[in-house]
Amino acid sequence: MNHLESSFTGKNTFWRYIVMLAAVLAVSNTIGAIPLMISIIRNPAAAGELASGTSGLTFPGLNPLTAFVLLLIPFIVALAAFILLVRPLNGRTIMTVINGTRTFRWKRFFIPAAVWTSISIVYLFVSLKLDPSNFTVNNISLSLIPLVIVSLLLVPFQAAFEEILFRGYFMQGFTVIFRNRLLPLVITSILFGLMHSLNPEVSEFGFLTMMPQYILFGLIFGVVAVMDDGIESAIGIHAANNVFLCIMVTNKSSALQTPAVWEQHAIQPWTEFVFMLVMGALTVLILRKIFNWGSFSLLFGKVEAKAETKAEFTENRSAGIH
Repeated sequence: MNHLESSFTGKNTFWRYIVMLAAVLAVSNTIGAIPLMISIIRNPAAAGELASGTSGLTFPGLNPLTAFVLLLIPFIVALAAFILLVRPLNGRTIMTVINGTRTFRWKRFFIPAAVWTSISIVYLFVSLKLDPSNFTVNNISLSLIPLVIVSLLLVPFQAAFEEILFRGYFMQGFTVIFRNRLLPLVITSILFGLMHSLNPEVSEFGFLTMMPQYILFGLIFGVVAVMDDGIESAIGIHAANNVFLCIMVTNKSSALQTPAVWEQHAIQPWTEFVFMLVMGALTVLILRKIFNWGSFSLLFGKVEAKAETKAEFTENRSAGIH
């Protein structure tokens, strides 16, 4: 095992994690937001919607695809900031956060993405058959081509940032404190849910209705990360989910408004929660078979540093280096 065991390398005093979070959020909401703000200021219609507070995450004065790209840029900037800061702030490399090794396991990214996409296609097909009146064709024009290209190229960066921050960085940080896998998994899943509390879905359906769904997503990603000893699979599933939604189905309360193929009219959050639970369990079971994961008892096990890491960790603490 490498991912959580590598938590003990580098500098791990918890204030460093708080500084990292504050830094990446500040950079994403300032530098990352500059292109969007320039576009809004230059477009009176979009600026008016923003000033009135009625736009949510949509900007009627902007082309939908342009607005989509501009909303993704802050995540890319935040990811770049994280990569630049993790070595000086924590004395570690980005790969130690991803899986504790020096190699990105691309199979672990693409195979889980394919599994989640396949299950999502079945779910959408069943939804269309069971309640066809709840969906209308929204876009079958050539504008789907740039949407597909943008989604495939940029959305994975958004997913990668969130997974690196939560299932990588903060899960490792809490591992140093609690020395087990379960508490870091649960805590980071709750934090992941809270990070999405400003999403328009929360305003539409209520905090207590949407939080279980976001936290469940976090738990699915967390279980996959722990079982797979790294976060590539979690990044793949997260990216596949968001890419699929951006291209195939949208609704008026969606956080990322895109000219997707279908528009869903009525949303039933608790029904979707149940389906998501089934999809998550099925995905975990399929990936466990494909990757030959061990027992689920791993989720409840303790985490100890490797011998050489433990010696380095003890030496640093004795020298006052945190």
